Amino acid sequence: MRIELNQQLCEGHSQCEIIAPQYFEVRDDGKAHLLRTDLPPEDRELLAEVVLRCPVVAVRVGEEG
Repeated sequence: MRIELNQQLCEGHSQCEIIAPQYFEVRDDGKAHLLRTDLPPEDRELLAEVVLRCPVVAVRVGEEG
């Protein structure tokens, strides 16, 4: 599984960074940036929470490839 972030949708609400700082960082440009895209099985629930909490639906979890 892999994490996808649509920066065009991102408004920098920081929910992703608050929930999963090992995956997301909101930078000076006011947008979230992915720190890594791979998603190990043990973090799937954590990222599911990020997807649910993103107010602009900028984060997705998808299949590899």
